[in-house]
Amino acid sequence: MGKRLKKLGLRAQDTSELFFDNVRVPAENLLGGPAMENRGFICLMEQLPWERLQIAITAVAAAQSAIDQTVAYVKERKVFGQAVGAFQNTRYTLAELQTEVQVARVFVDKCCELVCDDKLDTATASMAKYWCSDLQCKVMDECVQLFGGYGYMWEYPITRAYADARVQRIYGGTNEIMKEVISRGMGLGGR
Repeated sequence: MGKRLKKLGLRAQDTSELFFDNVRVPAENLLGGPAMENRGFICLMEQLPWERLQIAITAVAAAQSAIDQTVAYVKERKVFGQAVGAFQNTRYTLAELQTEVQVARVFVDKCCELVCDDKLDTATASMAKYWCSDLQCKVMDECVQLFGGYGYMWEYPITRAYADARVQRIYGGTNEIMKEVISRGMGLGGR
C-alpha cells in the first residue's frame, strides 16, 4: 500500500494506491467462478450504469441537504436588520435550486424504475450522472454564497459538502466522458 493521498474533499475516507504485484488468484477463487477468467473488465463495464446511477442518487441527496441547511441558515442569519431569507434574491435563488433538484429527483426515480426492470442503459445512466453531479456542484456553490463568509469556513458542514461535491463530476467517468457516451448513444460517433 502506498502513502495516504491528500484530497480536496472526502477527507474522512482513506485513499491510497494499492499494488498487486505478483498476485495469483486461483480460478476457483474468481468472483463468478472459473467461467469468469479474463472477463473482469467486461464485468466492470456491465456495472457502470448502476455505478453512475448511484452517483446521481448521491448528488441529488447532497444537493437537497445543502438546500435544507441553507434554508435553516438564512432564516436565522440577519443582515441590515432582517433575515437573509427575507431578501428576494435569496428566496428566488433557493426556489430555483429547489425546483431543479426536484426535477433531478424525478429523473433519478425514473432511472431507478429502469434498474428494477433491468432496462437502465448506459446512455441514460450517463445522463443522470452528468446532469445530477453538475447540478450538485451548482447547488453547493449557490448555497456557499448564501452563507457568505461563513460558507468559506471549514467548520461549517456546507463548506465540507462543497469540497466533497467536486469529485462527483470526475469519478464514475468524467462528465465530459458522459457526454461522449450520450452522443454515441444518439448515433453521433466521434473518432
